[in-house]
Amino acid sequence: MTPTPGDNILSFLSYNMQVGVGTKRYHEYITRGWRHVLPSRQVHENLGRIAELVAQHDFVGLQELDAGSRRSGHLNQLEWLAQHAGFHYWRAQVNRDLGQLAQHGLGLLARFTPFAVSEHKLPGRIPGRGALIARFGQPQQALAVVVTHLALTPGSRSQQLAAICDLLAADEHAIVMGDTNCSAEQLATDNALAASHLHIHRPDLPTFPSWNPRRGIDHILTTPGIQVVDARALDVRLSDHRPLQMRLALPAELYRTLQDSATLSHTLD
Repeated sequence: MTPTPGDNILSFLSYNMQVGVGTKRYHEYITRGWRHVLPSRQVHENLGRIAELVAQHDFVGLQELDAGSRRSGHLNQLEWLAQHAGFHYWRAQVNRDLGQLAQHGLGLLARFTPFAVSEHKLPGRIPGRGALIARFGQPQQALAVVVTHLALTPGSRSQQLAAICDLLAADEHAIVMGDTNCSAEQLATDNALAASHLHIHRPDLPTFPSWNPRRGIDHILTTPGIQVVDARALDVRLSDHRPLQMRLALPAELYRTLQDSATLSHTLD
C-alpha cells in the first residue's frame, strides 16, 4: 500500500561532501588538490550551500567531512552545518586522524536525539573505514541509523558489509546511508548482505561523478518494514558526488515513538 504523503514519512539524505572542495571536472583532482590540504574561501562558501541543502531533511549522513584541522580553518564542518541548518543533534566520527593536516570522517545530523550512539572501526586491507550507528526512539522500539563509507576494493568492502550486518543483526528497523563505492547490482551479490534483512533500493541512481553522473555508488539501505516512498539523486554539484535523497515511510508505531522521544527531549531541554 502506498502511504499518503505526510503519513509517517521522513526525509533522509546521504552525501559524500568531499570536504566541500567542489570538484567539477576530472582535471580538478589535480588543479584543486591543494584544497584537501590548505584552507580555501571557496570551500567555506560551498559549506554554506551544503547547509542550505541538508536543512531540508530529517536525517543526513555525510562522508568525507573534516572535523577540525588546518584545511578546514580548524572548523568542525559538521558542527558548523548543524548550527547553520538548525539540527538538534550532530555526531562526527573521525576515521583518519592526520592531526593538523586532516580530521577525515563521517557525520550524522538528525532532528531527533538518539538514546545510544556507537562508533566502529571496519575491517579491511587499508585502515580508516568506519561505521557510525545511532539508535533513536526507545530500546524496545528503536530505529538504528548507520552512516558509513566503504572501501574501493571488493574484498575489503565485503568484510565491511559483513561487519555492519553483524552490528545490525538484532535491529528490527535499520537504515544504512553511505558511499559504498559500488553499484546496487554489486551490493546484491554480497553474501553477507544477501543473508541480512537489509534491502537495496534498485535501480541505481547515478551519483558519480557529479558533473556527468554515470555510476550509482551512493546508497540508502532499509529493513523490510521501512518503505521507500521516493528516491532521487539531486542535481547538486558541491562535491564530486551528487547527494542521494530518499523519503521513507516508517511503521506507524516506530514513527510515534520517534515523535514522542523528540517531545520528551525538547521538554528536558
